Amino acid sequence: MTREELVRAFEAERPRLRRIAYATLGSVAEAEDCVQEAWLRLRALDDPEEIRDLQGWLVRTVGRLALDALGSARARRERYVGTWLPEPLVGEHEADPADRVTLDESVSTALLLVLESLSPAERAAFLLHDVFGMTFDEVAEVVGRSPVAVRQLASRARRHVAEGRPRFPPSPAEQRALVSAFAAACRRGDLDGLVALLAPDVVCRGDGGGKVRAVPHEVRGAEPVAHLLLSFTRGAEIDMRFATVNGAAGLVLRAPDDVLSVASFTVDAGRVVAVDVVRNPDKLTYVPEPR
Repeated sequence: MTREELVRAFEAERPRLRRIAYATLGSVAEAEDCVQEAWLRLRALDDPEEIRDLQGWLVRTVGRLALDALGSARARRERYVGTWLPEPLVGEHEADPADRVTLDESVSTALLLVLESLSPAERAAFLLHDVFGMTFDEVAEVVGRSPVAVRQLASRARRHVAEGRPRFPPSPAEQRALVSAFAAACRRGDLDGLVALLAPDVVCRGDGGGKVRAVPHEVRGAEPVAHLLLSFTRGAEIDMRFATVNGAAGLVLRAPDDVLSVASFTVDAGRVVAVDVVRNPDKLTYVPEPR
């Protein structure tokens, strides 16, 4: 295999590798580091052609690297100022969201937050087996456990994840419509209209990383959350655009104080059950600017 062929083969796998690392770590930057390290290890091999299954080798390598990085990442989160939220994965929203059959759950904010309650081994077992389709034998190589132990880890993780997932998730078109209505209500300063879109037990979280103003703690309940959101948006000239945020319709906003924010929405049974707003500038370096 020539160097050019090796590069092409690796680049073909890069999106999946990045997604595995991101789902494990909740950080775009750290995921990129893991993928780059996998490339360096591949390039350093005396004879890459000895690898019978290049895709499997890369997935296992990135999985191990991400699992190793998760330990130090969790230690940093324990010292984090304020509420920690995953670094948002942001892209332009498709022209016709109805073309997508399902929301991309593998990187949803709801899933990533549920995964935070799992041990690193449970998280890896669930992601690599249930989400990314690896066999238990393959996952066992990554986490350093027996296949039987990995099966048990995945089973425990699956129960936790089921408890945290929306029971009646929206279609992409429904998600987009609800986020559009949410944005319109915020622009109008329409308290009643906003409350109607929120579940009674909705939660709002904000991540400023101690660097910019954000919600200092979780706020729960439709009316308290609506009042809070309108206090940020009512009467303010905010640049706002729709984008894909962690696989679903969300918002990217630029406030008059020039602070960028990314909002993701978890929807269940036709109402917003969670609003997660990342404002920490260190987590938004990959975000395209509102136009």
